[in-house]
Amino acid sequence: MHILITGAAGFLGQRLLHRLISRKELCGQPITHLTLVDQTQAAVPDAPDITIHNDAVDITAPNALDGVLDRKPDVIFHLAAVVSSAAEADLDLGMAVNFDATRALLEGCRTRRLNKTRLVMASSVAAYGGDLPDVLDDMTALQPQTSYGTQKAMCEFLINDYSRRGLIDGRVLRLPTIVIRPGRPNAAASSFASSILREPLNGEEAICPVPLDQALFVMSPDKVIEALVHGAEVQEEALGKFRAFILPGITTHVAEMLEALREVAGAEAVARVRHEPDARIEPLVASWPARFETAKANQLGFVGDRDFKQIIDAYVAEHR
Repeated sequence: MHILITGAAGFLGQRLLHRLISRKELCGQPITHLTLVDQTQAAVPDAPDITIHNDAVDITAPNALDGVLDRKPDVIFHLAAVVSSAAEADLDLGMAVNFDATRALLEGCRTRRLNKTRLVMASSVAAYGGDLPDVLDDMTALQPQTSYGTQKAMCEFLINDYSRRGLIDGRVLRLPTIVIRPGRPNAAASSFASSILREPLNGEEAICPVPLDQALFVMSPDKVIEALVHGAEVQEEALGKFRAFILPGITTHVAEMLEALREVAGAEAVARVRHEPDARIEPLVASWPARFETAKANQLGFVGDRDFKQIIDAYVAEHR
């Protein structure tokens, strides 16, 4: 089994890499080769039984993926992306990374006849937007209100069409907002959702740029990684006619997140969160829907978090 991960040096890429190495198998077959692709070489743990190709590649360059696709991967995890605020600030960069590189990846698979290769792409709830019902499902019309959401939606339709034509075996997972991410805040509009918990738990101040009643649809990092792995193992015939669907996150509000923080770390932790509205972040986050019916993911065997306190407890246990 040969696996390719784009965005392998990133947060999800690194967690997925460690999970695959610890599992040693995927789709019932032993993992023998891993190809890692990112702008910088990924950090690689010891894996004596696996041949690892660690390639620093600008996926927006012409023919950038030719070499890695010539190795004929059996499974591709396509995680490389420019995050929401950065894609909004720089349309050309967002299009180049989020859409053009995805199309080049699909065309590379097509020309090499990798029609049996399973392609798992990370999409986002940002693909939804506009005037929406109170509760969304997988077939709610996509009306993204950001460039990032638009780029992800275009990729979803493209992967579905290539799969319909039998050119690739694609499956697209619409990820909820991931909390709690380790490290420092990044350019994602959703970055605050982790920082208002992570920093207070570390004894530091954090800024909340959205109202307390802002609703979010969230999922823990571990459950997202489990979903990516499971997404590669779902049988093609079970996916139906449209390959994109939302993962089973949980709906919460900023106020509920801070209350869970209070339960775990006390009032002094909550007091470290300053509320400062941000005219750039607030409308982006407000455009993301927060209530979903996830029947398809449930039917396919995907599993989410039990509640928000479990997410905080898992983070504390991992970083204690």
